[in-house]
Amino acid sequence: MSGPRKILLLPGDGIGAEVSNQVELVMDWLAKNLGFSYDVKTEDIGGASYDKYGTPLTDEVLNDALESDAILFGAVGGPRWDEVERELRPEAGLLRLRKELDLFANLRPAIVFESLAEASSLKKELISGLNIMIVRELTSGCYFGEPRGIDVMPDGTRRGFDTEVYTETEITRVGKVAFELARKRQRKVHSVEKANVMESGVFWREIMTSLQNEEGQDIELQHMYADNCAMQLVREPKQFDVIVTNNLFGDLLSDCAAMLTGSLGMLPSASLGEIDKDKKRRALYEPVHGSAPDIAGKDIANPIAMLLSLAMMLRYSFAEEKNAMLIESSIKNVLSGGYRTKDISQPGMEIVSTKKMGNLVIQELDKLI
Repeated sequence: MSGPRKILLLPGDGIGAEVSNQVELVMDWLAKNLGFSYDVKTEDIGGASYDKYGTPLTDEVLNDALESDAILFGAVGGPRWDEVERELRPEAGLLRLRKELDLFANLRPAIVFESLAEASSLKKELISGLNIMIVRELTSGCYFGEPRGIDVMPDGTRRGFDTEVYTETEITRVGKVAFELARKRQRKVHSVEKANVMESGVFWREIMTSLQNEEGQDIELQHMYADNCAMQLVREPKQFDVIVTNNLFGDLLSDCAAMLTGSLGMLPSASLGEIDKDKKRRALYEPVHGSAPDIAGKDIANPIAMLLSLAMMLRYSFAEEKNAMLIESSIKNVLSGGYRTKDISQPGMEIVSTKKMGNLVIQELDKLI
């Protein structure tokens, strides 16, 4: 990619600003030491945007997102906006951003750093060396399906309803992403649905089977019910390599997989769109953790998931595998050195602040080059 990368930084709410500060410091380090050329523009989203502009996502920020090469996103939400209308809540800004940019494939890796294996709630032998990639369809399903709402039936009883709906195209394109990732890993994909009780699940299984027959015969495809997948994640997680599933199940299963690693504060994600005619792919990178308003402003949030999201950006948007691995190695070395933020604290380890963890990662980057 010629010229500076156009990066849109959206810190958001709660701890989003704190972890975003650390990612900016690492990008500055990359620019100074490795020639990483970028122009970053910082804008408001979520509750911060609502407080200023009365909307969680302004049209101006959406246009900036459409014109950027990649988006780095912190977190949105918090109890102070619980009484706001649903379409104006902080989370609605992120949902609109995903939808308008058509970021249909959400990649959520669940990787256990060896030095953190003891932090997991599972036995070390079950999760040591764990490396799972969950591919969640992100722009359809019951989070976007119509009709939806709360109404009153003729007898006066109230009911709430959502619609789970998928097209063949929507399932096919996320399935292709899963297959592409599997080819670079163990060539094994678990497709997860509820075909035993849901018509959309029957359809999902049918389309995934057809996709494998047509262009994925080099991939081992296994079908699994979502409830069984949740059970197997805590029973024998290393049986999985790539899991592909719908929006709702992906939301639930990726959080379940996250806790296998010891903390939500450790996990990044990427939300990817289609590759266009210019070989460009819209993408948003964000930590899996939320805005954590209870610890915001205390300098104790874990910035590692945000830093790993930067590594994913370098890998998937800019094809800078070497620099992505450099960041990941630096984080691994810091953790091996016995440093922890509060959420991943262990006996005998030194508890450090958000800023200190960022500084330690930069110190390791200095050593590695």
